[in-house]
Amino acid sequence: MPFIHPTAIVDPAAKLAESVTVGPYCVVGPQVEAADNVELKSHVVLEGRTSVGPGTTIYPFASIGVRPQDLKYKGEDSRLEIGANVTIREHVTANPGTEGGGMLTKIGDNVLLAIGAHVAHDCFIGDGSIVMNNVLLGGHVVIGEAAVIGGGSAIHQFVRIGKHAMIGGASGVENDVIPFGTVFGNRAHLHGLNLVGMKRRGFSREDIHALRNAYKQLFSHDEGKVMADRLRAVAEQYPDSEAVRDVVAFMEADSSRAICQPAPSAGGGDAA
Repeated sequence: MPFIHPTAIVDPAAKLAESVTVGPYCVVGPQVEAADNVELKSHVVLEGRTSVGPGTTIYPFASIGVRPQDLKYKGEDSRLEIGANVTIREHVTANPGTEGGGMLTKIGDNVLLAIGAHVAHDCFIGDGSIVMNNVLLGGHVVIGEAAVIGGGSAIHQFVRIGKHAMIGGASGVENDVIPFGTVFGNRAHLHGLNLVGMKRRGFSREDIHALRNAYKQLFSHDEGKVMADRLRAVAEQYPDSEAVRDVVAFMEADSSRAICQPAPSAGGGDAA
């Protein structure tokens, strides 16, 4: 049987694995499912059609799976899926999906949601991503794997953040951020590539070199070509670089937001 503190309120219909721990003053709703070794520290509210993967820990005063803040939401039976080994720190809020966004909010494996982060309806957060303190994710935001969102940042609804990208603290991000890109500022502009992150994650020197050159070609204002021609050119020039292919595919995909660009004075200068 799972350990449930005497002060906790757990609906009998909730599906909790035998190794789940529910700490003091937690509230767990009837449609919740929690896998092996999930731990709710204390004062956690876990509601809605929410599934929590194995090894996930949720810290005090987090509010997970409660009704979305979308005024169009009419009580549809949408879901929130949380992966394995996720850390959800104090005062985090995460809402399920809505009919207008596919009915699902999904948080991948090995994600950190730091204190005060907000994950709105229909967001997708890729495996290994880090969302730091007091980050605000608007509805329908998509974050690729291993991205880092700096503390106090606000991500506009429908924005896509590419994998391995880094968002500087206190940034307001209105447009899509390419994979491996580094952006910061209010409003945020592209300031090069997340080379430190690429090195830490084992990307080869050849891949980093190819991506740096492709970045310069894509964002230089001296090429005299439209972006579609630049994308085609770098795809042809670096066919063996997975990192370049990721950036090209990201930029060519349909999106309701523009691509985040370098600041006008920065041009397409060297990657940082």
